Amino acid sequence: MIKNNIAKIRSKKGYSIRKLAMKTGMSKSTIFRLENDKISLDIRRLEKIAIALNCKITDLFDSDYK
Repeated sequence: MIKNNIAKIRSKKGYSIRKLAMKTGMSKSTIFRLENDKISLDIRRLEKIAIALNCKITDLFDSDYK
């Protein structure tokens, strides 16, 4: 799922939740809740995360139909 991929890519890049929060302008609790499927992920947040992680939005999807 998307949330799992955010955590994997974030970890692979050596980013803490705090660092990703700073780069996206979101709070640490928002990033934590997104990664733990506690809140919905909209396209605006998805784009901010992709930019912060320097990846394509499609990289955040776990699908054979990328």
